Amino acid sequence: MAFKEILSAKTGLPGELLPAGYQIIGSILLVKLNPKLNRKTKKKIAGAMLQMMPYIDTVCESLGVEGELRKPSVKILSSRLKKPSTITVHKENDILFKLDVGKIMFSKGNLNERQRLIGKIRPGEVVVDMFAGIGYFSLGIAKFSPAERIYAIEKSPSSYKYLKENIRLNKLNKITPLLGDCRRIRKRISADRIIMGYLPHTEKYLPLAFKFLKSQGVIHYHNTYLESELWLKPLEQLDSAAKKSGYKITAVLGRNIVKSYAPRVFHIVMDAAFERVHSAQSA
Repeated sequence: MAFKEILSAKTGLPGELLPAGYQIIGSILLVKLNPKLNRKTKKKIAGAMLQMMPYIDTVCESLGVEGELRKPSVKILSSRLKKPSTITVHKENDILFKLDVGKIMFSKGNLNERQRLIGKIRPGEVVVDMFAGIGYFSLGIAKFSPAERIYAIEKSPSSYKYLKENIRLNKLNKITPLLGDCRRIRKRISADRIIMGYLPHTEKYLPLAFKFLKSQGVIHYHNTYLESELWLKPLEQLDSAAKKSGYKITAVLGRNIVKSYAPRVFHIVMDAAFERVHSAQSA
C-alpha cells in the first residue's frame, strides 16, 4: 500500500486532503498540509503519521519560508515527547547537523551536491564558504577532504550558533567560523576555492568572491535560472564579473542541476576556474 493510502485508512480522510509526501530531518517530520484543513484535522493527520513511523518523535507543519535568511515557519502538530521541540540532530554521511527546524532550513535535496563537492578539494587548499549556514558544505569538507583550512562565514546568529555547535559535535579543527555578512568581514582571506551556496540573486556577491580568490582558483557558483537561460546566462554572469574584477575564466569545470526550484526554474551550480589578469575593468 502506498503512503497516502495507508494514511487515508488510518484517518478516514480522502486522498485529496492528504499530503503526497514529507521530509524527515533528524527525529522531526515536516509536512505541508492543505491550508483548508482545520487544526483538529491537521492534528489527526499528524498523529496518524506519528503512529506509522516509530522512529519519529515530532510532526510539524511546514508553512513556508520568509526573508533574506529564508527563515522557515513551522508549527508542532503532534509529538510523543513530553516537551516537544523543533531542535534535532540530523545525520548525513557520518556528519552530524544539529539545528532548529523552526529557525533554520535544511535541504536534503542538496545531498548529492554536498557529496560531490568534497571530492573536488585538493590537498592544502584554503576554502571560503561565503554562506555557511550550519555547515552544510563546510563540515563535510573539513571531515573528509584534504583541505588545509575552511573559513565558514554566516550572517544569521541562529545559524552561526549551530555552526559552532556542529564543529564541536563532529570534532573538527580545520574550520574557522566567522559571524557576519560576507560583504563586511574584515579578516583578510586568500582562498583557492570559493563556495557560493546561496540563492537566488547570487550574482550580486560575485565581486566579493573575487576579492577572496587567490591569483588562481575555483568558484562554485550557485544560483537559480529559467530552463531557457541554461547554460549561457550563468556563464555570461561569471565572465562579466571576472573581467570587472581583473580575472578571466580559464575553464568551466562542471555544471549541474542541483534540484528544481519552481516550475521551469532550476537551482544550478557551475564550477569555474579563474586566473588573475593585470588590468581590471573599471566599474
